[in-house]
Amino acid sequence: MRRSADEAQRTRDRIVATAVTQASGAGLSGLTIGSLAETLGMSKAGVVGPFGSRAALQLAALTRAMDLFTAAVVAPSRTARPGLECLHVVIDRWCDYLADSPFPNGCFVTAASCELDGQPGELRTFLQDAVRRWRAFLRTQIETAQSAGQIAAELDPDRLVSHLSGIAMAANQEIQLLDDPEAAARARDLMRAVVARGRHR
Repeated sequence: MRRSADEAQRTRDRIVATAVTQASGAGLSGLTIGSLAETLGMSKAGVVGPFGSRAALQLAALTRAMDLFTAAVVAPSRTARPGLECLHVVIDRWCDYLADSPFPNGCFVTAASCELDGQPGELRTFLQDAVRRWRAFLRTQIETAQSAGQIAAELDPDRLVSHLSGIAMAANQEIQLLDDPEAAARARDLMRAVVARGRHR
């Protein structure tokens, strides 16, 4: 029984990993059971079976993409002191993630945000909640830095979060669409400058 469960989990993981790769290029809406079955050498029933539906498979792919982002960007910051030190680690890892994305076509979250922003439904709701948690994490680090006197208390944390997010989205476009090899380094400098402008001298 244990071996059978392990094999089923490995199959599910392989399907999700392939789904993430395909959705990175074709979008979540372009993810089809047929294309996955062909790529994996499986039947359509074998691909959809572990999930129950195409929609559930899309959600699993989106969840995996968010987990990869968290592992690459948030997890390394957990050993840093909350506040400014954590923000610096996050900025560095965020820009590394943009420069060397685990996805073939750049930041999955950015692409999915553009794809789903006008499409109400479970996928949009999931992504909306995930992005809100990410922005809340950034805001918490900014507020912690403000409490420690590292960033001016009068600055609006949400405004700083928007600046950081906008720089990251612009960098992703410059890397993926414009093939700019300096985009990630420039984004790192800009993010650090945004934070530094709010620091007490």
